[in-house]
Amino acid sequence: MASSVEQSPFFQAHKAKGLLIVKDPPKFDLESYIANYSGYTRIDRLHHIGAHSPYLAVDAYRLAIAQAKRGKNVELYTTLVEELSKIAPDDPAALTDTTWAEKKTREVREEHDRLEHELKSYKNNLIKESIRMGNEDLGHFYYDTGDFSNAHKAYMKMREHCTSPKHLADMNLRLVYTSIAQKSWTNVMANLAKSEATQLKGEDKAKLEPIISACNGLALMCAGSYPDAATAFLGTSAAYLTAEPAANITWQKEVISGNDIAVYGGLCALAYMDRVDLQNRVLANSEFRNFLELEPHIRRAINLFCNSKYSACLEVLEGYRNDYLLDVYLADILHIIYNRIRKKSIVQYFIPFSCVTLDEMASKFPTTDGRSINDDLEQMINQKSLDARIDLVEGLLISPPTNPRHDVHSDALTMAESYDHSLRLRLTRLNMLAAGMEVQQNKSGDKGSNTGGGIGDTFRGLGSKIGF
Repeated sequence: MASSVEQSPFFQAHKAKGLLIVKDPPKFDLESYIANYSGYTRIDRLHHIGAHSPYLAVDAYRLAIAQAKRGKNVELYTTLVEELSKIAPDDPAALTDTTWAEKKTREVREEHDRLEHELKSYKNNLIKESIRMGNEDLGHFYYDTGDFSNAHKAYMKMREHCTSPKHLADMNLRLVYTSIAQKSWTNVMANLAKSEATQLKGEDKAKLEPIISACNGLALMCAGSYPDAATAFLGTSAAYLTAEPAANITWQKEVISGNDIAVYGGLCALAYMDRVDLQNRVLANSEFRNFLELEPHIRRAINLFCNSKYSACLEVLEGYRNDYLLDVYLADILHIIYNRIRKKSIVQYFIPFSCVTLDEMASKFPTTDGRSINDDLEQMINQKSLDARIDLVEGLLISPPTNPRHDVHSDALTMAESYDHSLRLRLTRLNMLAAGMEVQQNKSGDKGSNTGGGIGDTFRGLGSKIGF
């Protein structure tokens, strides 16, 4: 079945364009995996899986189409059906339900006209709360129909009619929610900063903090700021897992699940933190441990790295590569994170040795894209991330020779210069005290001309007394 799907016009067109196709089946069960999500992100993830995995394509599109028919986005429904018809034309779900599409289109148009009319009447009555709620309802409508740009504009119009910090916080969260759907990460971070700046107190503030932390980590990761993303994910409270809806959004179901936080935070930390930080800030982090329990293989990979079992760590991660390539946020950046982890493992592995055979390096760190280990080592040496030399004649990776005696002498001279400098400063201070020098702060507050002359005169007097 998967082979015939792979030969379908849809995947052949993907292949011709050089787009990602995950040929091997992933480890996860599709229905169990997608049960973690609801709303638009459920359809978005199913669409990504169906468009990139011949093995799961038909099942993913069926689930996505069924979910789309429960909503108001007719355009998304027709797009999914058209793509499935190119993959499995004989599948019942590949036939457009024109009756439903026409009925839903009519209902959507009528609802839009009604909401616009209600908002216009609210504006005529000049009731701020009604205007705010009218814009909010219109924003919800646009979001549900897939018009994220107009949804963002509608939510923005709520700002001038918000009468409490809670209203402002909810509005900013809605803007975050819409920006995530648009994958506009700059807007996500900007609105998260505004949400954090709202003057909420008590339970409202406590409920908001883990949401801000998790969404900020997602935005930073997708924007390429992986160390900052790791910090944000690691700082997410375990309360996020059981948090009540904020702004009527169940964030752990509709945006980013606890499993996602474990995977994203664990991978970013493994790629950009050293062994000490991994031990102290990840494995010993009582809050993040609750997330790691959802994805035990991530914790196992970090443990293996901390115990210097680098090839075993990479093997664990490689076993989940297909799963992560089918993640809507990791697909485009996974190669960056995995390459970083692999290169860091090579550097750490080589530190205790003066030389290692290239065959040994190749067996410990096999490549997946057909490249030679020599190419990777050469690139790392040129980038100065690996302090070594390659001996192609002997087939060795050699650590450059060092001169311990020179290093000891250099350190001793540096220390002596530091002591000499410190002693000269102390002697100068003693001479100044012996000469009776005393510099008083100007009480008038003018630190410019008044004190400048006094200090200069004092130093000239001091110079004549101590013989300078």
